[in-house]
Amino acid sequence: MLDTSQSLLARAKSDRAGPAWHRLVELYTPLIRAWLKRYEVGGADADDIVQEVLVTAIQELPGFEHRGQKGAFRAWLRRIAVNRLHRHWRGRPRQSPAHLDQLFEQLTDPNSELSRQWDEEHDQHVASRLLQLVAGDFQPETWRVFSRVVLNSERPESVASDLNLSINAVWSAKSRVLRRLRQEAAGLLE
Repeated sequence: MLDTSQSLLARAKSDRAGPAWHRLVELYTPLIRAWLKRYEVGGADADDIVQEVLVTAIQELPGFEHRGQKGAFRAWLRRIAVNRLHRHWRGRPRQSPAHLDQLFEQLTDPNSELSRQWDEEHDQHVASRLLQLVAGDFQPETWRVFSRVVLNSERPESVASDLNLSINAVWSAKSRVLRRLRQEAAGLLE
């Protein structure tokens, strides 16, 4: 289990080859790949751009300051991805989408509909991946309680009765998982 005394970003900043960095790679590779696919980049080109985005992120992460601003990390990561995507398409003018300039204008404007869509996809993806990644850190019964109460919106009293647990055990299981998710999501989700 990762040390959870700091946020994932702080851990990745201090140890850019350690488990926190690998956790960030696990979290973000599928999301970046999905973003690239949407903009007609696949195969080896997508692999290269994903790697470029992650290399840039690891190199620049020590200089990144969250400052408590909502969406700071995802905006920073989007900026890196957009710059790498822009460079990719500029190097292939004959293959680039016809609406490329308009696309990049929207992606660099944090208030555009496309940027808001990226932000929503980011948050949904990170929350989903964090659930997958931390599930193995809990006993199956703890995770089952959490899933039923939080993810399936079942009443804690029903879950306690069905699983032959006290209501306190249900609340405790829910709290432990939520606390861990909050720690893992600190700085990533707003």
